[in-house]
Amino acid sequence: MKRLIIIFLTLVITLLSSGIKAQGYYAANLTPDSDTPVSTIFLMPNVYPAVVLEGDTIACMWLKDFVKYSPLTFRNTKDQIAYSKLIRDVKKTLPYAKEIAAIILETYEYMETLPNDKDRQKHLNRMEKYLMDQYTPKMKKLTRSQGQLLMKLVDRETNSSSYYIIDAFMGSLKAWSYNLFAGMFGNSLKTRYNPYGEDRITERVCVLVEQGAV
Repeated sequence: MKRLIIIFLTLVITLLSSGIKAQGYYAANLTPDSDTPVSTIFLMPNVYPAVVLEGDTIACMWLKDFVKYSPLTFRNTKDQIAYSKLIRDVKKTLPYAKEIAAIILETYEYMETLPNDKDRQKHLNRMEKYLMDQYTPKMKKLTRSQGQLLMKLVDRETNSSSYYIIDAFMGSLKAWSYNLFAGMFGNSLKTRYNPYGEDRITERVCVLVEQGAV
């Protein structure tokens, strides 16, 4: 057993030392002729910009915002199960919401380059068919509650209700028709996302999912 531990430690030390040598080998000084104590380098293969300050190499990197939440206290097992279910549903629907938001933005930007309403309408018809073909099979696999959540998350990603998006791109008649159809199943395309009110727990879960914390 001791021998296995010694072998393992030897391997780790060897890997570490080789990594250090590789870092020194790939470090490229971009301002070798500078007389200042600070010069910019890049440490390969991670390509982190860095500075050499008084002989010390200091990596420079942008860190994403990190939100730290206080632990939740559940009143009972039912609430805990509901929270676990929300995590599951957000993980399933949030990627769709982000994809839809990206498509909406891309569609809007492309339509701005088209010369007239006729060409814009043709492009919208093509996009509508693409979305139907691409997402209808996926949407059919969602539960009713997941569908309601998806509409709110689309609002989160676009800052617009589903009704407004359809109205803006396809006209009031289609927005009204789709909303009427959604109402038959207890949904509303006009539902807004409120991260500081009724949807604050959903927002918490979304942020944790985006950070990879759950």
